[in-house]
Formats: sequence, structure tokens, C-alpha cells
Amino acid sequence: MQQSRKEAMGLKKMGFFLKLLVLVLMSGMLVCSVQGDAHYYDFVLKKSNFTRLCSTKSMLTVNESFPGPVIRIHRGDTVYVNVQNEGDYGVTIHWHGVEQTRNPWSDGPEYITQCSIQPRTNFTYEVILGKDQEGTLWWHAHSNWTRATVHGAIVVLPAEGTTYPYPKPDAEEVIVLASWFEGDVNLLVQEALLQNSTSSTPVSDAYTINGQPGDFAACSNGTTYRLLVEYGKTYLLRIVNAIMNSETFFAISGHNLTVVGTDGTYTKPFVTSFIMITPGQTMDVLVTMDQAPSYYYMAARQFVSENPEVPDFDDSNVTAIIQYRGNYTPPAAPSFPANLPAYHQLGVAYSFLSQFRSLASPEHPVNVPLDITTRMYITVAMNSVVYEDEGTTGTYIASSLNNISFLNPEMDVLQAYYRHVGGVYTTDFPDHPSYYFNFTGYDMPSDVTMQATKVKVLNYNESVEIIFQGTNVQYTPEDHPLHLHGYTFYVIGSGYGVFDNETDPQGFNLVDPPERNTVTVPQNGWVALRFVANNPGVWLWHCHLDRHLTWGMDTVFIVKDGGTPETSILPPPAYMPPCQDPSPIVLEDFSDSVKAW
Repeated sequence: MQQSRKEAMGLKKMGFFLKLLVLVLMSGMLVCSVQGDAHYYDFVLKKSNFTRLCSTKSMLTVNESFPGPVIRIHRGDTVYVNVQNEGDYGVTIHWHGVEQTRNPWSDGPEYITQCSIQPRTNFTYEVILGKDQEGTLWWHAHSNWTRATVHGAIVVLPAEGTTYPYPKPDAEEVIVLASWFEGDVNLLVQEALLQNSTSSTPVSDAYTINGQPGDFAACSNGTTYRLLVEYGKTYLLRIVNAIMNSETFFAISGHNLTVVGTDGTYTKPFVTSFIMITPGQTMDVLVTMDQAPSYYYMAARQFVSENPEVPDFDDSNVTAIIQYRGNYTPPAAPSFPANLPAYHQLGVAYSFLSQFRSLASPEHPVNVPLDITTRMYITVAMNSVVYEDEGTTGTYIASSLNNISFLNPEMDVLQAYYRHVGGVYTTDFPDHPSYYFNFTGYDMPSDVTMQATKVKVLNYNESVEIIFQGTNVQYTPEDHPLHLHGYTFYVIGSGYGVFDNETDPQGFNLVDPPERNTVTVPQNGWVALRFVANNPGVWLWHCHLDRHLTWGMDTVFIVKDGGTPETSILPPPAYMPPCQDPSPIVLEDFSDSVKAW
């Protein structure tokens, strides 16, 4: 009797452990299903010949395509990209807008998280999206000015079994806006930086839509990009601004656009006749083909936020053609969008930007931090570096954040931080400018700009608020599209003039602010943003106008580990590209000269 009781108890325990084992196995299967699929891509960097504007040149691309291949995945998936460099100089790739959760090793910016992939070598990136990221992102080279020709889109579809928060479109198309330079852009920039003057960087010779300059460019009307559409159907256009130095107006003749997303996040839909999109940004728009079947231009041109008297900008119009299917007599020429704003229309551009709101729904909630632990006020300025050396005085253009013009180190910041290597950077990037004045006025004090590799260190889970303040220093006010790696943030307010710490916060939107990874600091104005520093790593902040990045308008945020393995930086991969000779396309280091202003 006692024995049978023991046997029964044993069988009960065995049954319990079997059930527990089944539950564990099932939970493991569920975890695997939630983590999504893994995708593998091969990117081969090599030079190929391309003919545009009546001439042929050899340029570096990925897989011999311009723009490069589209990465198409679902929310929650992971991507592995093996980059093989068959070019003749070092390159890195950045996955723009991808949060790279705990994985700065694969973020990509040269000097910040890695050194370049040298010719005849390869490196495999692990691209980890944030758990909520969905929509359109993109990838591009993040060394020298190579992104002019090395870039492409990332399409993040809804997770399997879910759908869009708007009616599903009938079809979709990626639209990439880019710059075209007739010469080798890296050589052109290098020559400009070698001049001992205030010489600017090169201006593009044309813009392109999906690789083509369009009907108004020389020798181009036979190759204009065409999108074939059907009457009555709705198309999702995933628009990427890969242009080097120009904010851009975009419109389609006769058709309204419904904006539904930006920077890999959804927005409350709104209808507009045009969009303004900055370098680095993506925008998802719905277009219903409801016009009489014919040919219609989609067109883009530069939005110039600089002084209208500045003549040195690309005033070309880039076009592509919306072509309806069906039997009809084609027009002599497609109609041009009459509603495309002119170059200097600041008011309409800023009015467009003010319409963005997050969905703030149960499926797509908003979590704006309210208890702020770190507040920063950062001035954004154009400057100059004046130096004296052995009796010679020279001037170079520079740009800065809080009067610090970032100096690229010889060893990348991430390696130095992770390996505890001293002497590469200092942790005293200032929370405020060194002194205050009327930043947007015309009575400017003597400008003091320091060249240095200064970073800002944040504790894990800090709630951060940053006010970026535009300035009129050097009398060169203009927009600055600022991009933060590794994060999205909430844009809670913006305005004109100098930020007022007492009155302006009263207008902050803490209910449904747009979520971005790239934000425009308006000409002689300010923008306010908030985020929680919960992604440990080394993350670059920079202006996405490449001429400003070259001149030093960037800094680095180091977010410390949170104290557990789940809140700490992932271990580095077995192989990282070793550091070689520095790039020639950097602002020269004058920090040790006799006198640097």
C-alpha cells in the first residue's frame, strides 16, 4: 500500500515535469516566432560606368545599381548584410533609422562605431530593428561623401498576421531622390577642403528620381523614370531623400498626397498637395490615381532656407512620369505640378512640417517622457576656424554644436569606450553654450569655436530633453536636419527666434507629437525633442547636410549599460575592420596651432 502510494506520487511528479517541459518547449517556440525571420543579403561594392547628363563616369555602387538594392523585411525580422569591398578606398554602411538595439557595432559611421571596410576585405553587419519599427527606412555609406552613390531603401512591412493602420494600398513603389555629380564627388570635396580659404563644397549638377535626372536635364528625356499605374487604384509611395545637401519639395501634377508615415513610424493621415522632405528623412504617402488617364510629372526641386541672395544652389527640377495604363492619346508632354512650391518659400515648408502627429492609438501608443532628468540647450551654428602657424594666417569654414566643431579621432569612439582606451575623446560636451546672446540677431559677438572630440555621457534610462537653437552666426542662417543614430525621439515643439524657457514650453505637444529620427532645426528658430536613453551604446548626432557634417556639425552620445545583460551593449563580433589611414575628406585639425578661434 505504501509502495503504490509512492508510485502514484512519482507518476504525479513525472506528469507535472512533463507538462512543465511541454510548456517550456512551447514558450521557446513562441519566443522564436515573435523574434521574426532572419534575412541575408550580399552587398558588393565596386565601380561601374553610368551615363548621365551627356557624359559617362565610373562610380562606386552596391551590386552595380543606382540606387542600390531594396531590403524588404517584416517587423521584428533581423537582417545580415555581408559587405564585400571591391572598390579602391575604405567604406562603411549605416542603417539609417534602424535602432540597432544594444548593437552599436553594426551602426556604421566611420570614426564613431567602426573603421572603414578596406578594399578587398569584407564585413558582415547584423541589422537589428527596434520592436516597434515599421514603415520605410534606408541605408547608405557613412564615410567620406560616398553615400552620393551608395544608398538604398529598407522596407519594413507589418508583422505577419497584421496590417497597416490605414486601408491597404493596391500597390507600392520606392522613390529615391538623390544627387548627381558629373565628377568624382570625393575628389571634388577633397580639392575644396585643401584650399586655404572659405571655399564651399561642390554643388550637385542635377538631382535624380530612382537614378534618372528626368526630362529637363541634358541628354535625359529618353531615360526618365516611369511609374505605370491603373486608374482608380491607390499606391503607397515610399519616398527616401538621399540628396546630399538639399531639403526638397515634391509633388505630383493633379494628384493629392496623403501622408501616413515618416522615418519608420506611422502618423495621423493628412492630405497635402506637396511634401517637403529633408536629407535623411523618409516619407510614406498614399496617392489615388483618380485623374483622366494621361501622363503626369512627379517633380522635385530644392527648398532653399538660406538667404535668397545666395546664388550657389542647384536650381534644377528633377522629374519622373506617372503613366496611366489604357487606350488614350498620349499628351505632347506630361503636365507639370503647378502646386510645387518655389525655392525660397519658407512659410509653406514650415506649415507643412507643423501638420505631423503620431497615431497615439492602443496599437501604436505614445510614451513621451515627462520627468526629465537631463536638459540640454544646443546651439547650431556655422563658424570659421582662423589659425596662425609660422607667421601664416588662414581661414577655414567650420560648423559646430555649442561652439564645438567635432574632430574625428584616429580610433573609433566605440572601440575606445568599450576597451577603456584613454586619450581618444573627452566626456565634457557642454549641456549649454558657453555664453548667451541674441542667437538670431544681427549684432554678433566674436565667435569662438573649439575643435575637439567631446562626447556626452548619459546614464541608462535617463529622460532627455534637448532644445536645438538655430543661429545667425556668420550671417548664414539656414535649416539643419539633425539625425540621431540608434534612437527615435518625440518632436514636442518648434518655433521662430530664440527659445523662451518660460513661455515656449507651454505650447509643447505631449499628447501626440511626431516620432522621428531626423528633425529640422528651422532657420533662426528652435526645435524641442524628448527621448528615453534606453539603448546602450555609442550613437552619433549630426547634421544630415553632408557639407555641415564635414565641417564638424556633429557630436556623440554614449549611453551607459543598465546593469544587467539585457540592458547592456552586446559583445562585439569576432571581427571588426582594423583602423587604417584616416580619410582625406575631413576638416583639418587646427587644435594644436598657435591660435585657433
